[in-house]
Amino acid sequence: MTSSPPDITLVTGANGLIGSHIIRRYLDAGRNVAALRRADSDLSLVNDIKNRVTWLEGDILDIPALEEALLTAQATGTVDVVHVAAMISYSPKDRDRMEKVNVEGTANVVNTCLALGIRKLGYVSSIAAVGRPAIKGDAATATLVIDEEQRWEESPQNSFYGQTKYRAELEVWRGSAEGLDVVMVNPALVLGEGDWTRSSTQLFKYAFDEKPFYPAGIVNLVDVRDVAEAVFQLMQSDISAERFILSAQSLSYKEFLDKLADALGKKRPGFRVSPKLTQLLWPLEAVRSWFTGKAPLITRETARSASGSYQYNGQKIEKQLPFRYRKIDETIQRISVFFKQKQ
Repeated sequence: MTSSPPDITLVTGANGLIGSHIIRRYLDAGRNVAALRRADSDLSLVNDIKNRVTWLEGDILDIPALEEALLTAQATGTVDVVHVAAMISYSPKDRDRMEKVNVEGTANVVNTCLALGIRKLGYVSSIAAVGRPAIKGDAATATLVIDEEQRWEESPQNSFYGQTKYRAELEVWRGSAEGLDVVMVNPALVLGEGDWTRSSTQLFKYAFDEKPFYPAGIVNLVDVRDVAEAVFQLMQSDISAERFILSAQSLSYKEFLDKLADALGKKRPGFRVSPKLTQLLWPLEAVRSWFTGKAPLITRETARSASGSYQYNGQKIEKQLPFRYRKIDETIQRISVFFKQKQ
């Protein structure tokens, strides 16, 4: 169990949206931070703070380099590890790589932490790993509420990305069974200041470009700063071998995209794409992608995901820690100001 702060915390995936905010939270608290990076990593999200971080070259798929990085961190004293690095894609051609990065990479992190006696491991998973059970009854109107008690069920609603994150979680729980102090978070769609051509921030660009379509279904949302705060608090706590869904609010896609459009001063989307129409569109998009070589705008998995009505309950962490979610409306306003300033 955790007793006192570590001498240093090593973060994987520190140059991404979530990882960069986690290291900012640690630095704000006056903590020492190390970060694992590949030689070709893009550090644009951490340019202003990169000189305050100990950067260690390595890769979660390169076990010797991973061990060397952790040994270097251990020269400082006790070490915590926050494992964020992952690959997310809904394109079938990326499945082998995603399996390797998300599952094998996490197994490597767990095994190295066990071998070197790391103090505590925090794992950033996803609500996709909690699973999306098949909705019984009228799927067009039913909403299924999911919390941490939900166990994985094989379902057509689960994406391959979700499957890899679930299998990665099994590696973390194996580490826990073997004596590693672990804690896990499962964030919903993460909203934050980043590259709006990548990850969830693409939705801001979608609204900015005044795209006219919106899907059916529900989207679950959380501020990236809340994810960083949750990870920080959990890593300082005595909580072990538990998972926490991080979701501040659930909105229909129509409500969410309307809020983005309003905050950006753009026209709201006006055409609803029904689940049936979405299922008809993805095969056409697959053909276009095959001929052009460009990534598909919609796949079988994203079509299913966007039409589902799943509400994830993120209240557990508020009951166990002095943690409160930011209001999503305020988050949208803040990020919209950031993006408009970048134009």
